[in-house]
Amino acid sequence: MIEQTEKPKRGRPRGSAASGGPSPVQALDRGLTILQALAKQQGATLSDLARQISMPPSTAHRFLATLQSHGFVDFDAHAQEWSIGIGAFRVGNTYLRRTNLVEAAQAPMRRLMEATGETANLGISDQGFIVFISQIETQNPIRAMFSAGARSQMHASGIGKAMLAHMPRAAVEKMFFANGLPEFTPQTLTDPSALFSDLETIAGRGWAFDNEERYIGMRCIASAVFDGQGMPVAGVSISGPVARITDELIAKAGPLVQATAAEITTVTGG
Repeated sequence: MIEQTEKPKRGRPRGSAASGGPSPVQALDRGLTILQALAKQQGATLSDLARQISMPPSTAHRFLATLQSHGFVDFDAHAQEWSIGIGAFRVGNTYLRRTNLVEAAQAPMRRLMEATGETANLGISDQGFIVFISQIETQNPIRAMFSAGARSQMHASGIGKAMLAHMPRAAVEKMFFANGLPEFTPQTLTDPSALFSDLETIAGRGWAFDNEERYIGMRCIASAVFDGQGMPVAGVSISGPVARITDELIAKAGPLVQATAAEITTVTGG
């Protein structure tokens, strides 16, 4: 007697993604797409959000409801708008706690120092002053040195001017009124009109240039590091003697410093 065995059925088993509805991976991808879209704006209606991400409103609403149940999005019934929720903040904040500014900046700063041959610096602002918090020194015998905690007034600092260029004018004027614009060298910008003109150039160009404005014989090229709200929270720079930071090096190094600051901004969640 010959037994007949049942031939295996072709195709996916019942209940698989092919039976309708997105697979778990697709669902995750769509949910993340919604979060990324909401993160770029204060709030969005269901129809606007669905149009932005090319998703049917009914489908978008199902994903939003799931995200809302976990606290990742909020719904304002009065405005009929969806926005990022506290759950997303908690997850993002965990990353920020893990990513320390000084640690995150070390590798980019080292690459900047190696590319330019000059000392790379990292500084933050404190009541109108720049406080240097990290440095990657060049091996050149003549080099700029700032010990951790060293302070410099913002208007006479490359990092300071790079940050000031992206701050509200009212805040900058208040800072100047409180601290003044003392002259350190004949090159220091002590006239508010000239300084604001320089800050406007810096904002458009993306990097600042300190041309012996704090120390005679020393030049500096700097760019700002931004937080998640787009405000300057730090700055990175290279500094060295005039003999080495020539006009040719400035043209090359300016974009490199700007790119380094942008990399640090990204790594730290800005």
